[in-house]
Amino acid sequence: MRWPPAIGRLHDALIDPPRRERTAAMALAAYALVWATYGAIARASQGLHPDMTELVAWSRDLAWGYSKHPPLGAALVWLWFHVFPLAEWSYYLLAMLMPTAALWIAWRLAGDYLDADKRVAGLALLTFIPFFNFIALKYNANTVLLPLWAATTFAFLHSFRTRAFRWAVLAGLAAAASLYGKYWSAMLVAGLAVAAIIDARRAAYFSSPAPWITAAVGLIALAPHLAWLVKHDFPTFSYAVRVHAERTFGEGAMHAVDYLAGAIGYAVAPLAIVLIGARPGPRLAADMVWPCDRERRLAAACFWVPLLLPALIGPLAGINVTALWSMPAFSLLPVLLLSPPAIRLRPNHVRHLLGVAVAIPLLALAAAPIIAREMQRVGPAPAGAQGRLLAAEIERQWRAMSDRPLRFVDGDPDIAYAVAAYATDAPRALAKMPRPSAGDVARAGVVFVCFSEDAPCTATIAAEAAAQGGGRMLTVTIVRNFLGIPGKPQAYTMIIVPPRG
Repeated sequence: MRWPPAIGRLHDALIDPPRRERTAAMALAAYALVWATYGAIARASQGLHPDMTELVAWSRDLAWGYSKHPPLGAALVWLWFHVFPLAEWSYYLLAMLMPTAALWIAWRLAGDYLDADKRVAGLALLTFIPFFNFIALKYNANTVLLPLWAATTFAFLHSFRTRAFRWAVLAGLAAAASLYGKYWSAMLVAGLAVAAIIDARRAAYFSSPAPWITAAVGLIALAPHLAWLVKHDFPTFSYAVRVHAERTFGEGAMHAVDYLAGAIGYAVAPLAIVLIGARPGPRLAADMVWPCDRERRLAAACFWVPLLLPALIGPLAGINVTALWSMPAFSLLPVLLLSPPAIRLRPNHVRHLLGVAVAIPLLALAAAPIIAREMQRVGPAPAGAQGRLLAAEIERQWRAMSDRPLRFVDGDPDIAYAVAAYATDAPRALAKMPRPSAGDVARAGVVFVCFSEDAPCTATIAAEAAAQGGGRMLTVTIVRNFLGIPGKPQAYTMIIVPPRG
């Protein structure tokens, strides 16, 4: 297959030392823009996912922690939307910055182990993993970890080899940032520690200041969150146990098997391409999995231990692990697959991989309107798809009763988060969030909203509204049409409690 000349020029620039870093940065910037545009178009009929609107709600009430996760994901949302408008296109751009930053770090990391052509091929192969595009468009605690795990691994490897002060500090800061993103990062921290312990150079590393600087910097950076945990009686731990704990070893073991199978499945494209192309015998396969030389073996340990550790700990701790959590663990995959000296790539092979890597996002972008239309036919989840229209209706009803801004919305969490994200008054969502004082709510007023068919929810909001002096109850039906395709009607029950102060 002959690719356009632009692919050859891109390849030549990526392997040319004076131009390659700038070219990689520009190519990845284009990658982020194309995929963000795809997300804005393909998901236009779906609205923002509840994971994304939940983080908007959290960002309105910044804290050192939340009931489900540590605060970094919400803090990034707060910062981003102080620069960009809160719109679907800008949210998808933020989402795509996570995998794009991870790809950039993986590119830099690969430079320590791979020659120029292999480095380009490795970057292309990572883009074939859906964690770096389709799945990453849903911004949440998992996608935030993509660049953080890559940065932590990169800094740790440099710190281990050089034992330099700056790399030790960066490793500690990156590890702390990973834990601020999600506690799942404990698997990375433990995995890197195990990788250091099993390396033949462990004595030189642990007798140097480097690991202790890393640990000290990480603990100091985490201190505010640790204080918050103690003050609030470890709510995030309680959530993790309540949601992900299993009852038996057998259930945990089954989930561990699913975790490993799913992780392989997500990475099947780059694995298949390299294995089919290289056709490795036992010796080469062994060199891929567990290399002979110590530098590559350390990188392999930093890849395998964080990836495999959950499959061991999950059954022992009775924890339900899921393959999606392997998302941030693949930045070293190109090093494992391509670093063996027996793997040789010809420039035309690299150009083919690069051509496919460029074609996939462009084809996805071309298909985005069709995907949006088909999702509308299927019927997207109403809380996201109808969020903008529902928020506008709630604000219209609110304006009819009060000339003050809408400050609080409560009720079904997914609906409350969507209204908080789309409403022009930028209200705070109270569902599963720290509650303001009763006086603050009474003075500002509040809107409660549920799906009308959700009897327990409507009973709960009726009782809560009555406790605040009562309000106006009404039912509205929202229909969102898209590209001439009628949407499914959805009835919502709302109670408007006006300001009383």
